[in-house]
Parts: sequence; C-alpha cells; structure tokens
Amino acid sequence: MKKFNFRKVLDGLTAASPVGSSGGGSGSGAGGSVHPGGTAGAAGTPREEIQETLTSDYFQICKTVRHGFPYLPTALAFDPVQKILAIGTRTGAIRILGRPGVDCYCQHESGAAVLQLQFLINEGALVSACADDALHLWNLRQKQPAILHSLKFNRERITYCHLPFQSKWLYVGTERGNTHIVNIESFILSGYVIMWNKAIELSTKTHPGPVVHLSDSPRDEGKLLIGYENGTIVFWDLRSKRADLRAYYDEAIHSVAWHHEGKQFMCSHSDGSLTLWNLKSPNRPFQTTIPHGKVQRDGKKPESCKPILKVEYKTCKNSEPFVVFSGGLSYDKPCRRPSLTIMHGKAITVLEMDHPIVDFLTLCETPYPNEFQEPYAVVVLLEKDLIVVDLTQTNFPIFENPYPIDIHESPVTCTEYFADCPPDLIPVLYSVGAKHKKQGYSNKEWPISGGAWNLGAQTYPEIIITGHADGSVKFWDASAITLQMLYKLKTSKVFEKQKVGEGKATAEIVEEDPFAVQMMYWCPESRIFCVAGVSAYVIVYRFSKHEVNTEIASLEVRLQSEVEDIITPEPETNPPFPDASSQLPSLKSLSGSTNTVACEGTMKDSIPCLSVKARPVRMPPGYQADLVIQLVWVDGEPPQQITSLAVNSAYGLVAFGNCNGLAVVDFMQKTVLLSMGTLDLYGSSDPYQRQPRSPRKSRQFAAGLTELSDSPVSLELERCKSPTSDHVNGHCTSPTSQSCSSGKRLSSADVSRANRRGPGRPPFRKAQSAACMEISLPVTTEENRENSFSRSRSSSVSSIDRDSKEAITALFFMESFARKNDSAVSSCLWVGTGLGMVIILSLNLPASDDLRHSEPVVVSPSGTVLTLKGAVLTFACLDCMGTLTHQPYEVWRDPHSADDGDKTRKRKLVMHSPSSSQDMGDHQFAVICSEKQAKVFSLPSQTCLYVHNITETSFLLRADVVTLCNSVCLACFCANGHIMTLSWNHEGLSKS
Repeated sequence: MKKFNFRKVLDGLTAASPVGSSGGGSGSGAGGSVHPGGTAGAAGTPREEIQETLTSDYFQICKTVRHGFPYLPTALAFDPVQKILAIGTRTGAIRILGRPGVDCYCQHESGAAVLQLQFLINEGALVSACADDALHLWNLRQKQPAILHSLKFNRERITYCHLPFQSKWLYVGTERGNTHIVNIESFILSGYVIMWNKAIELSTKTHPGPVVHLSDSPRDEGKLLIGYENGTIVFWDLRSKRADLRAYYDEAIHSVAWHHEGKQFMCSHSDGSLTLWNLKSPNRPFQTTIPHGKVQRDGKKPESCKPILKVEYKTCKNSEPFVVFSGGLSYDKPCRRPSLTIMHGKAITVLEMDHPIVDFLTLCETPYPNEFQEPYAVVVLLEKDLIVVDLTQTNFPIFENPYPIDIHESPVTCTEYFADCPPDLIPVLYSVGAKHKKQGYSNKEWPISGGAWNLGAQTYPEIIITGHADGSVKFWDASAITLQMLYKLKTSKVFEKQKVGEGKATAEIVEEDPFAVQMMYWCPESRIFCVAGVSAYVIVYRFSKHEVNTEIASLEVRLQSEVEDIITPEPETNPPFPDASSQLPSLKSLSGSTNTVACEGTMKDSIPCLSVKARPVRMPPGYQADLVIQLVWVDGEPPQQITSLAVNSAYGLVAFGNCNGLAVVDFMQKTVLLSMGTLDLYGSSDPYQRQPRSPRKSRQFAAGLTELSDSPVSLELERCKSPTSDHVNGHCTSPTSQSCSSGKRLSSADVSRANRRGPGRPPFRKAQSAACMEISLPVTTEENRENSFSRSRSSSVSSIDRDSKEAITALFFMESFARKNDSAVSSCLWVGTGLGMVIILSLNLPASDDLRHSEPVVVSPSGTVLTLKGAVLTFACLDCMGTLTHQPYEVWRDPHSADDGDKTRKRKLVMHSPSSSQDMGDHQFAVICSEKQAKVFSLPSQTCLYVHNITETSFLLRADVVTLCNSVCLACFCANGHIMTLSWNHEGLSKS
C-alpha cells in the first residue's frame, strides 16, 4: 500500500504558521497530541494516495446576476412591441425585465444617475441619458448589453429627451431652454438647434426656463411640441424652422400629453391643475380642472393642490379616455400616502402607494401615436417596489409580480444555500406554493412578457432559503439566471396572536419582530426543516402533500448556566459552587418562594416568551409544524437567544445551544434528552482552570434594593454597589468588591442584552463573537501565540467578550469516533463553543428501528475535548480517500399518506459510515474551522495533522467545507468583506 501524503488534500494548513508555533491543541490527553509544523508524516499510518484535482481557475469569482429591487430607481421605459421594461437607477445601473426569468443587469462605467430611458421600439436598442450630460446607445441584441455609441454635452445640461416611433432623430432638451437633434444611427449632433429665444416671442424678455417636455405631433412628425418650465408651450415646425403657435399659462408645467388625433393636448401644472388645450385656439385652455381641489361655494377657482408631476392622456375606441396622473393631492391632508389617480369619464379612482412614486407608464395596445391607444395597464415604479395596475377591470386590481423584487419585503435576517438538491424538490415546492397564492390579484397574464429565456444544459437544482424579520421563510429556485419564489412559510402561525398590552415577556428579549427568524436547518433528502426564532424557540417542520387538522406538540426547556453562581466573598479565596438553598434563608421569607422576589410583582419563572396554539390548527399541504420547543424564563431572567442549531433526520434529534448551554430533543418521541450548561458538558475533561468571578448585580436585586433595605441581607447587598472593582484572573481586587452570597441566580442581564441582535438585522455574527469567560490557561512559550485567545477587534466588542458566557456556536451530527482508539464509528454530536473548544457527545440509539419510538435515546459526554483559537464555526468529516462524508438521513415519506401500510410507515435510513477495518489505522479526518483558525484531526487517534491560521487582523463570519469538481475546499467569509477559498494542492493551502 502506498504511503499517503495528506498534504495532497489539506496541504499548507500550516503555511501561515511558523514552525514551533502552529500546534493549536492542548498537550494534555484531552485534546490529543499536536505536531508542530504540521508534518504529514505525523500520523504514521499507510493510506491510499489522494488525487487532488482543484486548480486556481476554479476559484475565479465573477458577477453573474443581481437579485432584488433596483437600488434608488430614477427612470422607466417600455417597449410596447417586444414587451420589455427598463429601469434606471441613481447609481448608473439599468435593469431590463421581460417575461419571468428574463432579467438583465448592466452598468454605466461613469456611475452617473440615469435621468431618462428611451427604447428604440422593436429594434433591440435603448438610449440612456445620464446626470453627467452624456447620452448612450445600448445594443440589447447580444447576450450581455453593451454601449455602441456615447455623446457628451459639455456646455449644456440635459433635461429631457424624446425619440418618436420609427424615427431616426432624437430630440434633446437642455437646461438653457435649447433643443438639439441627434442622429440616432450615427449618434452625432445634426447641427439643427432650436434656440429658446427664437422659439418664444421676441417681445418676451424673460427666459422660459429649462425644457421639461418634447413630443412630436401624432398627426405630423414634422411638428414638435416644446414645453418650458415657466408655463410656455411652443408648437415648432421643423421644416419652416418657426413656431406655428405659442401658448402661455401662469403656472409651471410638469408634463404634457397628446390626444391621439393630434388636435388637443393636456398639461399638468404645479398648482395641481390639468389644462386641456386646442391647437385652433391657443390663447387659453378650453378646460381647466383641479381634480383634488375643493370647490369654492362662491364660484371662485378651487384652491391649489400639490403639483401633478406627470399626466398621461390615453383614448379608447369604445369608452371614455383614461387620464392617469401622479400627485395633485390637496394640502389639507398631509398624512396621505403617495397616490396614483385614474380618471375614466366621471369616475375618479385614487390608488394609494406604500412608497413614493418615481415614474409610471401606461401600457397600450398600439405603438402608433395616431391611433386609439386602448390602454390595458399602468406600470408604476416606486422607490422600493414595482406594481402593475390592470385597467381592464373596474376595480383596477394589480397583477401579481412574478419577479423576485420583494426579497426584502420583510428584512432578510438569515439565508441558506443548497446545491444539487433532489430533482423532485423544486416541482413539489412550486406545486404546494402555487396553492397558497394571495387572492385579489388580476386574473390576466403578466403584461411584461418579452424576451427569450433559455435554461441551458448545465443547470442543476439550486435552492436558496431566506428567513425574514416577520417570521416568514421563503424558498427560492436559484437554478436559472433569476430567482423564482417557490414556497412561503409563516412561522408565526403556530403561535397565538399577542393582544394589545401583552408581549412583555417577549419585549425583555427582543424589542420588536418577536417572530424574526435567526437560524434555519434543512435536510433536503428527508425534507425536515427547522427554524430558530429570536424569541428563543425552535420549530420542527415535516413536509406533507396532504392537508391536516391537528394540535401542535410543544416542549419547554429550562436552560440556564450555573457559572454565575460562582462567587468570591473574599478576594483571596476561591470557594466552590455555593449551595443556593442555604446561602440566604432570609430571602425566601421575603418572597415566599425560592423563585420569586417582591419586585414589580411575581418574578417570571418557567414561562416561554410566546404561547403556542392549544387548539387544533388547519395545516395546508406543504411544511407543517410537528414540534415547537421553547426556552423558558429562569428566575426572572428571559431565555437567551439561540446561537446554534442542528437536526438529523436519521437520528430523529434536534440540538440547539445558546450562551448558557446545550439542549438535545428527540422530535420523534417528543422528549427532552439533554439540557445542560456548557461547563457541565466538559465533566473532568475541561482543560481550563476557570477562576470564580464576581457577577454584576442582578436587575431584580437592583430594582428591589429599597424593599430589602431593612432586611438582614441589606448589608451584604450594599457590598455589591461598588463600580470600581478590578478583575484579575477572576478575582476582585477592590476592597469593596462586587461579592454577595444569595440563593438568587445572579445573571448579567445587561451583558446578555448587549449580545442580542436587534430585530430585522442580518445575523452578521451569532453569539460566538461574544463568547469568552474569565479563564486562566497555563501555556508554554511555543503555544503562547496560539492559545492567547486575544481578540483583535474593537474595544466595544472586546468588553462584551470579557463579560459573556461560553456560548455553543456550532453543532454537527455525524457517524464518527467519539473516543481515542475506538474500533468502530458511532453516532456522535460534535459541539463547538465560543472559546474554541470542541466537545464530542456520544448518542446511544436503539439497535432496532422498530424500537426507535419506544426505547429512549441516551446522550452522554465522551470525554473528548479538542481546542482551536477563536469561536468554532463549522465541522466537516472526510473519509480516508479525502471525500466529504455526508450525515446520515432518513428518506422522505409523507407522514400523512393515505396508505398506512407497513412499507409506507417504515423508516428508510441512508448511512454514510466509513470503513472500520483494523488494518487501515486512522481512517477518518475531521476538519474544524473557527473564526481564526482551521485544523484537521485524524480519527480515532485524534492526532492534529494540520493547523492554519486563517486571519489575524479580522475574523470569519461563516465557513464551510464544500465539494468542488469532486474535491473538497474550505470556503470562508471574513468580517472585512473578503471571501476566501482554501484549496488543497501540491503547493499548499492557497487563498483565492
């Protein structure tokens, strides 16, 4: 058998660590031996040679597509023939949308804001006018749109552009009031300029202002209508180079719209009025209306309203014309939301919007301006949304938007990505999601239906799951170029609605959004889905194609750390854990109970933050809640938020942890198997010499000092008031140190609250970034650099770190070797903490699957403890050939299937256990990554093969071991925004 050199797979994990300083594990028996320098021969066991195929070319990152709503939109354009839509933004980006799946993004190199967009209708081209006074012609016929021509104005600012249908001339109005004409084919100025002083009457001495409108006459393309800001309108004859007519109005003009016959046009003004003009009598408008103005009793002109920013005048052959405009509301209603008004005959409909209106366009059946327009929809571009209104129905319903524009409809709080999912998942999710669509939308097809969408031959099933601040979870199909929402789940439906005045229990842990999703865990093979919420709860969902009406099972878990009961009555002594029931007998008499204190009523204890629905709940097909697990209040302190989550369908277990400890629940038997503080998980294998510390005053004691002032405890509590104590290795050196003995659990409520994220904010860091206790660990000179546990962060974060508890930051179920020299793999739970500690728990499952629902599962610490620098982020397991080993799982079966036969109800498990033959020696490798460091351990000997210090100046937010081209690599996302991939090749571990 060939000598195996593990460097071929994970080589270079020591490349950034000098020889003699790379050993990161404890030298004691708990963590296994460590080999400085990370030499591959340390294992000393023969293995098959692993062929590495990854090259640097696989790690070149390039932009593919952008999802979500365009940032800061400014302009809108529509091609009525090809039926594609273009949106310009303030950052110089252009988003082109067609039928669902057709989505293209392009960017101006200058980054200047897009002022206006004009399609060359049915020609696959687009003109953009930007804030840097440049015009660009985009070619849309190619796969990636590109600029064909550009034209820069140096002396004048562009204010308005107009490109008539099937015309080769582009009209450009400027801030000086001049109008230039550009040849669209050569994209150069024609030399024809309509000067403002020639357009207006010679007797007029004042400047008319910038050009705010340009349009050709529907009857004669040789006539151009020019609107100036001050209210002047000029009808210019391009052939004779003179004005045919001039009209004046005493209010500023914002927009102009033609009647299709070309005899009338409508203007919108700054006083909220609409004026209708006839070319035959331009002296004054023959109709003036203020749609939202109050009519005066004495016959005077209606009072002014807000400006009408844009108006469109569209005619119908068999009905009254449509007048659509934005703005124009009365000033006496300042709280009204932005509105779009639709006037159809005498009927006026006001559609209120959730966001300010940027622009709108009326979609018509014909692109020819001299025909009846027959409008059928209105596209409204809002600052943070895009809606389309159906004009063919009397109540003007909106179309259901098929684009993934509403990704942040509720702020995204967490995301998960899954590749190579089972191929039947996407159709199944889509089918159940289609049944849950909202009512009230238009029943017609989405009108923006242009473009061609080709999936391509290289697509594979990809799913992105997003958790949101309102408790919703969305499943997205990411297999193609664009996202397509498959299915939406609302986690809040398992809880009772909070009445007004309630929710105080939740307010202690989160100020708002009590259902915000913090973490998600999904097993695509078994379709088990698990959600952890901000209010310290975990929901286990099962997937079913059948509707059920059943009660939701719930469990309550009491998880509280015992660390803060370690107190120091004297600075020189280190007493053991005190007996809480005997330290302060007088405290019991004050409250009548060991769990209550006379402080604003009864102290909360053993109650959850939310109430699960106790009545039977109708659950439609899709994901149905199977079990709700809630952490409860303990001695007046709210439960700490969950920091880690893992589920295994084959074991039927869910594990979660927070800064207090770990809980393991059997969701098949609906029982709690383990609820233990982090310190208790070590047992006798704790490598740290944990010194007792002086906790802060409890909020309950601080609030109740006045009530306790006359009690025998008052003198002892007074000693807790000093803010000047100085902690050194857990000892209070101040003569008035914060030391008090009581039966009350003293919790650092302020620090706990500082660790919690605000609702709706992305979970950039879990609680592992603030997960250090006061510890004292003797280290040698060689190990001093690695085991210092010093944080290279801001002082604010470091101060939290020093006062926090040891959080559970990573959990991983796998078939592994729990102890040294184990001869066979067994079911294990790997636990990572904020101090860089890795604890392996043994899982004793029933030998027969028939006994799984009746025999108990035993969870026990194995005594194995490994160490890293920084909070543990992720685990992975490789077999002896360097292949990523997946967790065992249960093949999905419908829990509510109509067929109740034995074959349907029997579980089918898929295990990925490595070979356990004795001649192989170490035949499993555990890859562990923390926020600072990555290590590879050989199992079962627990030999640390390689160490790599990933970053010294920052820390990792997320890491994962992934398979790429049949090889594995470690992908890392750093807090400084860098994405690093650590690949293993003959040159060592390389960063891309």
